[in-house]
Amino acid sequence: MRGRRFLATLNSVTLDIGRIRRDFPILHRSVRGQPLVYLDSAGTAQTPQVVLDTIDGHHRRHHANVGRSAHTLAAEATAAYADARAVIAGFIGAADPDEVVFTRNATESLNMVAHAFEPAAAEGDPRWRIGPGDEVVVTEMEHHSNLLPWYELCRRTGATLRRLRLTEDGRLDLSALPIVIGDRTRVVAWTHVSNVLGTVNPVQSIVARARAAGAITVLDGAQSVPHRPVDVDALGVDLLAFSGHKMCGPTGVGVLWGRAELLATMPPMLAGGGMVADVGANGFTTLPPPARFEAGTPPIAQAVGLAAAAGYLSGLGLAAVHRHEQRLISHALDSLAGIDGLRVFGPPDRAGVISFVLDGVEAADLGRQLDRAGVQVRVGRHCAAQVCERFGVPALVRASFHVYNTLADVDALAEVVAAARKGAVA
Repeated sequence: MRGRRFLATLNSVTLDIGRIRRDFPILHRSVRGQPLVYLDSAGTAQTPQVVLDTIDGHHRRHHANVGRSAHTLAAEATAAYADARAVIAGFIGAADPDEVVFTRNATESLNMVAHAFEPAAAEGDPRWRIGPGDEVVVTEMEHHSNLLPWYELCRRTGATLRRLRLTEDGRLDLSALPIVIGDRTRVVAWTHVSNVLGTVNPVQSIVARARAAGAITVLDGAQSVPHRPVDVDALGVDLLAFSGHKMCGPTGVGVLWGRAELLATMPPMLAGGGMVADVGANGFTTLPPPARFEAGTPPIAQAVGLAAAAGYLSGLGLAAVHRHEQRLISHALDSLAGIDGLRVFGPPDRAGVISFVLDGVEAADLGRQLDRAGVQVRVGRHCAAQVCERFGVPALVRASFHVYNTLADVDALAEVVAAARKGAVA
């Protein structure tokens, strides 16, 4: 009963989940004639009515471009966009709203950072210079969005990619920190919470080692910011990326937060309207952050919707959301533990993500059986091929939770998995 032991120190959950579920219209539909059980929030979280109404209201009353016109609608849109930036800054504990850059998603945010590094011979802030002999450090549990951009950086600059490996129980091998992060390390990029294993990584320990090496720290917060209190000042990282659609907001919007003094010298990835201060015959100068990184028309309505999602989660209380998800994952660990032939990956003290395989049943087949029962999970490698390779499995079934899930949802998952196992051995 490892889940119950893990839960023992947690406070009781006081959220009214029945009321919360009424806030999400999609939860009242059916799938294949069965009540919807949505267990894929690590892929995309569902959207509450307040976010839908906010986006609709913006389009109906304030739809215009920002920072480009003197008319009333443009002024209203510009104010709404600025307000959204301030809300998101407060949501993650940032002191200055100008440290918040709106992007399309966490993937674009991470690519933006990787693209900012330039060959060692280039001019500018030496922190953004990298070349042969320099090193980039990632971990073996990274989502491809926090891996492939660093592959590309090393390819174009000649730098070397190094990895912090996984232990058998799905944690980072922190004993290797002094070996992997050294004097030639220029950047360390890692996930706060694994999207496959649910592992919650010790940010401060990695930051301390990276800072001692003089490296820039980049944290993928896509699986942490939507589910638990995150304070960038307390974490101590230099840059943080996350996506709107994983925190009950709309698709098409993400965030890159960075320390003001670092953003001030960071080269932009895109050039175009909205990010220039002056244009001449032979070049241009850029505006200061965040405008420097938001070339073209930004995701205005999406940012406004994201602010509404942040307000919704803040109203529930991120600490209470986290406690509720811990109750769900504890119940899931206990419920699945009794199923013969089922192997769960990752540590018991985890976020609200559980990935597993079932002897005798392929992941895709189990996913289809769950879907026929209305249970929506994700199957495959989850954009984390290194994790599957590390544990020698071609694919995994993943169930992931958010604040609107119930213990009954977990029971529905376990019931289908148990039936699938019985069918496989019959």
